[in-house]
Amino acid sequence: MRLRCEYKTEKIPLAYHMMFVSLIKEALKKSNKEYQKKLYCYENKTNKKIKNFCFSVFMKDFEKKEDVFVINDKVVINISTPDYEFFINLYNGLLKIKEFEYREFTLNKVRMSILREKNINEGCIVFNTLSPICIKDRDNKPVDLEDDRFERELNYIVNKSLESYRGYGIKEKIKFIPYKMKKVVVKQDIKKFKENTNKKYYYVNAYSGIFRLNGDIEDLKDIYLLGLGFKRSQGFGMIEVVG
Repeated sequence: MRLRCEYKTEKIPLAYHMMFVSLIKEALKKSNKEYQKKLYCYENKTNKKIKNFCFSVFMKDFEKKEDVFVINDKVVINISTPDYEFFINLYNGLLKIKEFEYREFTLNKVRMSILREKNINEGCIVFNTLSPICIKDRDNKPVDLEDDRFERELNYIVNKSLESYRGYGIKEKIKFIPYKMKKVVVKQDIKKFKENTNKKYYYVNAYSGIFRLNGDIEDLKDIYLLGLGFKRSQGFGMIEVVG
């Protein structure tokens, strides 16, 4: 299931990911407060359990000015999930939010639409990133695409993501073949990181571009909707079938 939401706004922050995380949380809260609390809180602490969704943000006609993007046209958030309960709660909540305020920024909803999913019926699929893919090792350090560990760590997080969603992990090891990939550094505005380090932004190394995945068809179908890699529920790892 895939959802596209268009908004009018004058500007959004340079590190915009947490703004849209807040929008998703608010939508879930308006639709089903208990569900939102279960998803994001555990014993009065932040629930770090893997979430069954990913999203990407697209800006049309924008300019970068200091710490903001000035938007001359619109902003679009695309959200993907195989989780029906999450989708229904998110959809119903977003319907109720005509205007969303985050700090000094305001989003005004223009329209929402459910997108048609691409068919996956073979074990070899070419994808394009809609939001960059982040791969880390067990020490929470970024793994470069050229690193021999990249595919191993990718399989690790894919296995965990699938296990969290459907109760079992990958049926077959995923083979990652990069075609046209480039490294990107994404800024995130994370409150706890700022408090602990006194630094303005948290920098995330990630990759965007075109690549191929070889694997089990059922695994690939779920990966397509769940996203690929770490930090998917913070705006990373959303992918689309090429062609």
